[in-house]
Amino acid sequence: MPTCLCAALLVLLCSAGGHAQTLDTATLDLLFDRLLEKNKGMGGLTVARDGKVLYNRSFGYSLITDARKKPLTADTKYRIASITKTYTAVMTFQLVEEGRLKLTDTLDRFFPQIPNASRITIAHILAHRSGVPDIDADGEFGRQPRTPAEIVARIAQGKPYFEPDTMHRYSNAGYNLLGFIVEKAGGRPYQDALRDRITSKLGLRNTYLGAGKTDPERNESLSYRYIGGWREAEELDFSVVGGGGGIVSTTADMAAFIKGIFDLKLVSKESLALMTTMRDGEGMGFEPHSFAGRTCYGHTGGSGSSGAWLTYCPDEKLALAYATNAKIYPVRDIVAGVFDVYWNRPFQVPSFEPFKVSPDVLDRYVGIYTVPGTPARMAVTREGGTLFLQPVGQDRVPLEATAENMFQIVPGATVEFDAAKNQMTIKRPQGERVFTKEKSDPRR
Repeated sequence: MPTCLCAALLVLLCSAGGHAQTLDTATLDLLFDRLLEKNKGMGGLTVARDGKVLYNRSFGYSLITDARKKPLTADTKYRIASITKTYTAVMTFQLVEEGRLKLTDTLDRFFPQIPNASRITIAHILAHRSGVPDIDADGEFGRQPRTPAEIVARIAQGKPYFEPDTMHRYSNAGYNLLGFIVEKAGGRPYQDALRDRITSKLGLRNTYLGAGKTDPERNESLSYRYIGGWREAEELDFSVVGGGGGIVSTTADMAAFIKGIFDLKLVSKESLALMTTMRDGEGMGFEPHSFAGRTCYGHTGGSGSSGAWLTYCPDEKLALAYATNAKIYPVRDIVAGVFDVYWNRPFQVPSFEPFKVSPDVLDRYVGIYTVPGTPARMAVTREGGTLFLQPVGQDRVPLEATAENMFQIVPGATVEFDAAKNQMTIKRPQGERVFTKEKSDPRR
């Protein structure tokens, strides 16, 4: 075969690889334009291959008041929540490589007051196999600044989920402890360790441990829910989430961070192998992500109405970082759609048109609903083609139909009506509650 023909064939074969040669940015733009137009989300995305940014987009607002809306930009920083765990894991492995920690070290070296501390190892915590129970951070405890001593004391009060290494269960509290261990073993506050060990090495200008509450003056994005309009959502104090979820960053910084890990700029090849070895679907600071039959590695994060997704596909040196301050449309669906576009797979931008329910059917659900023996009371009203739910003493909120008798209040919270039984069931991640209809006219 002539040399020129061989060269041409080689070029042809190389160009037929798995990644898109020209990214369809118009479709991605349409996706994010529609998410914002239909009030289904706000946030930012960075897609980079081998360090070269192919797409960077921000949509929506970091601050919304009656007087102004501040647009999200490439420099806006988001709460990345549990993606913080990957940063904490990286610093833990660095300390192991320096001989300051061992994966076999037990928790009682640092926190003997934690139940089972003498049998819980650093490796168990990294892999979510410690049995350390999560703390209930709802209410005043999670909204106020807390000291490390307060956090540790609250964790110590909990009952272990299981004996160490007998099973897998995700533990935010375990990584809270790991963040404190990074400080104790390294002799530096977490934020200083983060700067010295990660951000300065990679030139990340917009990544740091958050302090107190989200600060718009530092170009940090507030979190929002859409309930008939954009409303600010409460978030946990940064001191409560710490090494398990306290970092803020931009999507560009996130993409550069995960590339730095796989480029072995932060940890050794041996450490990376341990981080990406999966057991019960969990590594050590990494989770496996599967898209279109390809295996990638990264982490996800969610806190209140904010969320993030960071993943890296080693075979293509492809990094994807997405962050949102209004987690409404499922983040996984957004990320999967971006990958479909990148790999030139069939993808249809959702219309986000609401499910239509006739006024006659909606009228069957109108009424006052209570839980016998409790003060719980809900009014359901109709205005045009929309149902509204109004808890006693609170503003009414619109319900978005997803089926003839199913409605969404906010992501993760749904309402199901059973007109025949005169019942309404409100379902949330922490459980469900059944209300009984008492009156047909909520105005009485």
